[in-house]
Amino acid sequence: MKKWFLALGLLTLAGTASAKMITDVAGRQVEVPQEAKRIILGEGRQIYLLAAFDTDAPFKRVIGWRDDLHKADWDGYQAYEKRYPEIKKLPTFGGAKDGTFNIEQALTLKPDLVLMNLESKAATDEGKLIEKLHAVGVPVVFIDFREAPMVNAEKSIRIMGELVNKPERAQEIITFRQQQIDLVTSRLKNFTGYRPKVMIDRAGGYSDECCMSFGNENFGQMVEIAGGRNIAKDLIPGTFGTLNPEQIIASQPDVVVVTGANWKNYNTVGKWVGVGPGANVTEATARLKALMMRDAFKTLPVAHNGNVHAIWHQFYDSPYQFVAIQALAKWLHPDLFADLDPDATFRTFHEKFLPLPYQPGYWVTLPADKP
Repeated sequence: MKKWFLALGLLTLAGTASAKMITDVAGRQVEVPQEAKRIILGEGRQIYLLAAFDTDAPFKRVIGWRDDLHKADWDGYQAYEKRYPEIKKLPTFGGAKDGTFNIEQALTLKPDLVLMNLESKAATDEGKLIEKLHAVGVPVVFIDFREAPMVNAEKSIRIMGELVNKPERAQEIITFRQQQIDLVTSRLKNFTGYRPKVMIDRAGGYSDECCMSFGNENFGQMVEIAGGRNIAKDLIPGTFGTLNPEQIIASQPDVVVVTGANWKNYNTVGKWVGVGPGANVTEATARLKALMMRDAFKTLPVAHNGNVHAIWHQFYDSPYQFVAIQALAKWLHPDLFADLDPDATFRTFHEKFLPLPYQPGYWVTLPADKP
C-alpha cells in the first residue's frame, strides 16, 4: 500500500511543470501547481465560485466532488445537470468533516489539488488527511464562505484566482461584489434612524427544532451590514446556534427572515421553504405562512404584518452574499432602498460571470394578514 501511495505521489509530482506558494484562509502556506487542472471539490457547492472563473466550461477541471450539491441545492443542481449532463458521471465523495472522504478513491483520480472548506479543518487535522495527501504530492487548500464569509469571501475568491491562474478574473468578481455591497453601506453610513430587530430563522422547517439562527457572522453579520440588528448577536457566541421560542418572543423582532432551499433529497421533516432558482413562489409562500404558526412566532405582530420573508439558504455558503445584503436592506429600509433591485443585481452577475441563465425565485415575502 505504501509503495502504491509513493508511486502515485511521484506521478503527481512529475506531472507538475511548475509550482507556486499561496496562503489559504487557514493561514497555511501551500505549494500548488501554477495552474490547477485536476481538482477535487471537497464540497460540491464550491462550483458556485469555480463556475465564475471557468464560465465557458465550469466542470473542465473537476475530476470529483462531494455529494452535497444535489442534496443542499436540488434546484441549482438540476440547472447545472441540464446544461452539463456529464456531471452525473463525476465521482462523488463523502465529507471530510464527517469522516467519509475516501482518500484512496481520491488518489486513483490523480488530482493536482483538493479544495476543502474551512469548516472541515479540524476533521482533516484529526484524520491527518492533509499529511497523507501531502505525502503523495497532492496539496490541500482551504477556502471559506460559511464560517466567517464577511472576512474570508474576498480572500477565497483571490485564492481561487491563484489556483486556476486567473487573478484578473478574481479582481473582476471582487470589484463587482464590493460595488454592490457599497450601494448599501454608502447610504447607511450617516443613517441615524431606527434599525429594525431581525430574527434569522436558519433552515426553518428543516427539522422540528425551533429555532436555529446565526450569531455575529454569516447571515447575522449580513443583517448588521444591511442596517438591522440581529437579535441573536449577543445570544449565540459563534457563527451558528439555537434560540428557544421564549428568547425569540422576548426579543420582539420587527422582521423575520427564514432561510430555505429545495431539500427534498435530505431526510428532513419537509416543512422548509423551497426558495432558489426557478422556485415555485406560491408554494414557498404557503410554507412560509405555515412556519409562522409555530409557538415562537404566532403571537408576534411580525408574523402578520408583512415583514416576514424567506431567502435562499445557500447565500450563506457561496460568493453571492452581496445579493442577500441588498435583499435584506430593501426589506429593512424600503424607503431608503426603494430603487435597489437585488433581483437585477443577481441577474447581472449571472450575465457577467456565470454559465447558467438567471432564474428568479430566491426569495418571497409573506403578505400582511387582511384586516
